[in-house]
Formats: sequence, C-alpha cells, structure tokens
Amino acid sequence: MDEEKKGFVIKDRRAFDKDGKLKENPESMHSSDAKGGENAPKEKKAPKEKKADKGKERQSTTPLPEVNFTSLVFSLSSSALFYLGEVADPETNQPKKDLSLAKHTIDTISMLKDKTKGNLTDEEDKFITTVIADLKWRYVKALE
Repeated sequence: MDEEKKGFVIKDRRAFDKDGKLKENPESMHSSDAKGGENAPKEKKAPKEKKADKGKERQSTTPLPEVNFTSLVFSLSSSALFYLGEVADPETNQPKKDLSLAKHTIDTISMLKDKTKGNLTDEEDKFITTVIADLKWRYVKALE
C-alpha cells in the first residue's frame, strides 16, 4: 500500500524544447547517461540552420503537382521515358537506356489500369490507355 501512495515520476529527457531549440543544460536532464547504460538516451545536436534553410528553399521553389490519378500515371510514364532513353539524365545530360526497367514501368502502369478498371472517369481511362499505347510503341521502337 505504501508503494501505491508514491505514484510515479515523469522526467522530460528530451534535448530540445517545444520550439526545437536545444535546452540549456542537457547533461542534467540525462542523469541516466552517466551510468552509460545501453538504453541511455543519446544526446542530440542542435539542427544546423543551413540544412533547414535549404529545405525551406526547396519547398518554396519546387511546385508539386496535384495528387491525383493522372499525375501518378504521368509520373510513371516520365520514368518509362527516362528508361527508354528519350529523356536525358539530369546529371549527365545524356540519354540512358535500361529497357528492362522501361518494360517494368510500362507493366506497372498496365497493372494499375487493370486494378482500377471500373473506378476511373472516362477522361482518366482514356488518358491511361493512351499513355500505355504510346509507351508500348516507343518500347518496340527502342528494341530495334
């Protein structure tokens, strides 16, 4: 019964405050660190501002397409075009062919069409059908 009256103690061992800033004296918060146990919390370093700034920059300069079925199919078809060597590698500015990956991507789009049959709008169905036909034609031409 004596133990029930004691209750329990909650210790906040986080190294950062609610604003993401390093707390002033993290050593005193980690009293279990002195024991060097395996389960002792690891000290965290304050995040570097440069990395955070780059992330913010990337978010504000790169507009992302709307998340929908058409943008998914478009993204997959862009990958297929890359593997077919019709889109240059952004690092080397040279086309790069990998026909096995191109075929895999085309098959993935075809599988997506089969799995979504009856759930697409007429416009989405026409779009994916056209994309598959175009990619298959380009694949056959790349085999020559």
